[in-house]
Amino acid sequence: MKKFKRAYQDIITVDNLLHAWEQFLPGKKKRTDVIEFQNRLMNNLFDLHRALVEKTFIHGAYHAFNISDPKPRNIHKATVRDRLLHHLIHSELYGYFDQKFIYDSYSCRIEKGTHRAMNRFREFGRIVSKNNTRTCWVLKCDIRKFFANIDHNILKSILGKHIDDKDVLNLLNHLVDSFSTPGKKDVGLPLGNLTSQLLVNIYMNEFDQFMKRTIKTEYYMRYADDFVILHESREYLSEMISNISEFLESHLKLSLHPDKLFLETLVSGVDFLGWVHFPHHRVLRTATKRRMLRNVRNSEDLATFYSYEGMLAHGNGFKLIRKAESSFSKVFATVF
Repeated sequence: MKKFKRAYQDIITVDNLLHAWEQFLPGKKKRTDVIEFQNRLMNNLFDLHRALVEKTFIHGAYHAFNISDPKPRNIHKATVRDRLLHHLIHSELYGYFDQKFIYDSYSCRIEKGTHRAMNRFREFGRIVSKNNTRTCWVLKCDIRKFFANIDHNILKSILGKHIDDKDVLNLLNHLVDSFSTPGKKDVGLPLGNLTSQLLVNIYMNEFDQFMKRTIKTEYYMRYADDFVILHESREYLSEMISNISEFLESHLKLSLHPDKLFLETLVSGVDFLGWVHFPHHRVLRTATKRRMLRNVRNSEDLATFYSYEGMLAHGNGFKLIRKAESSFSKVFATVF
């Protein structure tokens, strides 16, 4: 296996830190903590560089807060200095690990995302159903408390298979251990870290490879902790549930969410990535639809409307676009 070759001293240079800062900055220039860091930018960069060179870097504490996106989520936000380092590490590791991932992993990857995942799902449906002439069964699964249950020791073991440089590995291990799910030791990754998005893909790549290489499931795809398998046989998918569950629990210490496991036909409609998918079309999930209309009604920003209009263009949303236009027009008229 070709391993990650970048040396520690070549990663932690001041030039690389400055480049990571340029990647980090967009959209954050008006935030107080970012302004304060930028006021002493070069001093802060040299201080961080020195700590990395001398191997005295210690990750700071996290600031916790809750959001609804749309369900309640607990976010843990690192300091600007630490987030800068996360950007550096992400930019260094992403290219190497991304080429290790299977094609049909779509979360937090360049030129992937939800829209490509939905199109791929539609393509799979057409293939399995022989252009909608046969029944296509879909097994949809969700992992229980995904980020909160990532096992640090397993993750560090996986990283160790790819990285020989001990200093790089030690720094990564330190970042992994900078957070644990409250009440648990050496378990969990924070939702607020850029590196967490990459690390969970590295973690779940073990499962992806199991599905593709061991079980040899042809029509399998994953987006974060949601994954689907399409097949012409209901029995085949039903029998696969125990194999999936056993691998997740024994190799990754993860478990399927029992309330989010569905085995249904494509023609009956499959709820995946915010849309309900049918053989010939897809419609926005009811909860997503209500949230969108509420946000449009409460917004005075034209960009909000256009962003939703762009999203709806990926499905059968013509009537919904007209409804959103009506809601936004009323708000616009009231404000102006």
